[in-house]
Amino acid sequence: MPYQPISDYGIIGDLHTVALVGKNGSIDWFCVPHFDSPSVFASILDDKKGGRFQIAPRETDFTTTQHYLPETNVLVTHFLSEEGVVEVTDFMPVSQGNESDAEHMLIRRVQGVRGSMHLEMRCEPRFNYARDEHETEFVENGVVLKTPDIELMFTTPTEVTERGGGLSSQFVIEEGDSTYFVLCELHDGQKRVGAIDAAEVERQFERTVEYWRRWVAGSTYSGRWREMVHRSALVLKLLTYAPTGAIVAAPTTSLPEDLGGVRNWDYRYTWIRDAAFTVYGLMRIGFTDEAAHFMDWLEARCAELNPDGSLQIMYSINGEHELTEETLDHLEGYEGSKPVRIGNGAYDQLQLDIYGELMDAVYLFNKYGSPISYDFWNHLTRLIEWVTENWQRTDEGIWEVRGGQRHFVYSKLMCWVAVDRALRLADKRSFPAPRAKWERVRDEIYEDIMENGWNEEIGSFTQSYGGQYLDASNLMMPLVFFLSPTDPRALRSLDAINRTPAKGGLVSNSLVYRYNPEHTSDGLTGAEGTFNMCTFWLVEAMTRAGSRDQKRLERARLTFEQMLGYANHLGLYSEEIGPRGEALGNFPQAFTHLSLISAAYNLDRALGGQA
Repeated sequence: MPYQPISDYGIIGDLHTVALVGKNGSIDWFCVPHFDSPSVFASILDDKKGGRFQIAPRETDFTTTQHYLPETNVLVTHFLSEEGVVEVTDFMPVSQGNESDAEHMLIRRVQGVRGSMHLEMRCEPRFNYARDEHETEFVENGVVLKTPDIELMFTTPTEVTERGGGLSSQFVIEEGDSTYFVLCELHDGQKRVGAIDAAEVERQFERTVEYWRRWVAGSTYSGRWREMVHRSALVLKLLTYAPTGAIVAAPTTSLPEDLGGVRNWDYRYTWIRDAAFTVYGLMRIGFTDEAAHFMDWLEARCAELNPDGSLQIMYSINGEHELTEETLDHLEGYEGSKPVRIGNGAYDQLQLDIYGELMDAVYLFNKYGSPISYDFWNHLTRLIEWVTENWQRTDEGIWEVRGGQRHFVYSKLMCWVAVDRALRLADKRSFPAPRAKWERVRDEIYEDIMENGWNEEIGSFTQSYGGQYLDASNLMMPLVFFLSPTDPRALRSLDAINRTPAKGGLVSNSLVYRYNPEHTSDGLTGAEGTFNMCTFWLVEAMTRAGSRDQKRLERARLTFEQMLGYANHLGLYSEEIGPRGEALGNFPQAFTHLSLISAAYNLDRALGGQA
């Protein structure tokens, strides 16, 4: 079976983990019980060894469609053929609590819509990234699939047989008939999880639909592109780990940024960098509870500062510090893209930008959410003191380059944001702070960026001090109020980035590269696609510049609406878009959907009553 395009997947989940479901009816990625747990199905990373859970017609001449039930994360796949039409509904019930030991139940309901169809079910688990053997035990209530570390119960009213360490079933669905397949984690060796029968499947279906519709009804967004904004919100909720409030950057690992190349990373962790974007995006459309829960996770990390007062750039969803990177050499990788990595070796990099993103998040939450505590402020004071002593250092930068440290302009910018937001917060809440020192450092950073980060010859801020090349992260300057969006330097930088790569810019048919790999020594071989979140940053920068220039605002809208066309059939985005318009990188990506929400909100507000 050939690899499916990354864009051919939908996602379902239960706020602890997710499953990726292909248009061909195959679940090709599923880690249980948590996002960062070892995989049970991973054929997206190795078509032969990874394991899958597929329901599909036995005949080869059929077509498929796939959609979400409106305002939910319940996924429906239709198989259409000369025989008939069958509907497969995939969902994971959401626990009403946030307990870490909640039931994790994957439900696949199969219904005959028209005619009849011969189907085949293959459940082929390959535990621990296809490294562990498992036992198969037929019991009264179903089939237990177990290793020393985990046990899963497989339940169905359809007759199944064991095949090659997996389960197989061939069956016929007539119009009006239905069946189901349930895979559920077992706790403490139990052999039963509730009464899994047709009535229970239907109850769980109705309960899950009601949960998602009730949740999304809490949105306050009523502007343009509402469906896409809500889909992005639903994705972000799926990527939230309920017990801690952490949001994973993406639920997958090692989906390539360069097909067949080595730019393959594990994104099943939580980056401090995402903090401000997460809090801003969620609060802007009314999801204050989610923003507050994520802020709890952030506060916990600030209570665990390194001995010198610094933070790591990322942590596990439970707040663990060590994310040791290893390669899985026995897996061939998506379309041969090796190595397959788990863990992330960048966790101990120095990235100075994270302090600005953290402080911006805290400032926004204190302003629009709930006032922060004095104890939290004391942790932040220690952190800002570290920034004032270390902002002049070189670092690896926002893109986590592995080609050596430099004075990245964006890193300095976000150090300025860190100190600026600390000062604003201290004044807003009358917190004690060494204001004179912080004001002096803030001004020093500002002047340092203006003197060393600006290149008059190319008319733009550059990627690093003394450089000649551009970086899309500098689009954030007006977004964080470092410069006015109509400041001549902001406009010139915007125009420089908006040129094509052939003319020294970063934009190709409205899509934005984060930087030009040919001009940046990032320590890696190969190319990469355009970065989706950078395109949404461009939209926001043009939107704000459009306050005095209608043409810029019109271009912002055109770019945004062109970008909407690059979502997959379900409204989901990966990290990048390749040269043929294909999705690249881990999928779906939280940062992309966060930036979509922010761009939509601000563009809609700027357009006002315009049609």
